[in-house]
Amino acid sequence: MSNDDDFAAAYREHYWAVSRYVARRLDGRPSEVEEVVAEVFTVAWRRRADLPPAPLPWLYGVARNCLANAVRGHGRRRRLVDRLGNDDTAHGRHIEEGPEAETPGAWVHDALARLSPADREVLRLTAWEELGIEEVAVVLGCGRRAASMRLHRARRRLRAEIDRMCPTTTAAVKENGHG
Repeated sequence: MSNDDDFAAAYREHYWAVSRYVARRLDGRPSEVEEVVAEVFTVAWRRRADLPPAPLPWLYGVARNCLANAVRGHGRRRRLVDRLGNDDTAHGRHIEEGPEAETPGAWVHDALARLSPADREVLRLTAWEELGIEEVAVVLGCGRRAASMRLHRARRRLRAEIDRMCPTTTAAVKENGHG
């Protein structure tokens, strides 16, 4: 198989997985998802000679870098808009959400949001992307042991955040022998 064939196969096989990976990390900004995914596969095309036999973790690593660039760009645009005073709050269009707007399991996302970006990423790679520790190591660009330790520590910190947010819930779970 040629490099072009390898790229075409990787694109066909992993396009939707990469799209979901990016979409979950750009929550609330779906208009940027296609742009970032296109950038991921542009990089993959340029580096098609480097595609490993199992390219998905490698593609997630590329997506991670493209997402970092997109987030930086979004921050720059947001700061510019703020400086210009051209946002919704400046024009009195602030929208309040009612209590029914909370989605099921929102507390998990709240606890996750309190973690560092590195902790969130390693947890998402294992839970959302369903990667094994070897694949997580490829995405993060580290060794298997380092990835395993990062995951262990991130899980411990997530549990601590959940305990802080919902002390009565976690105490009840522990009493029933489920924790």
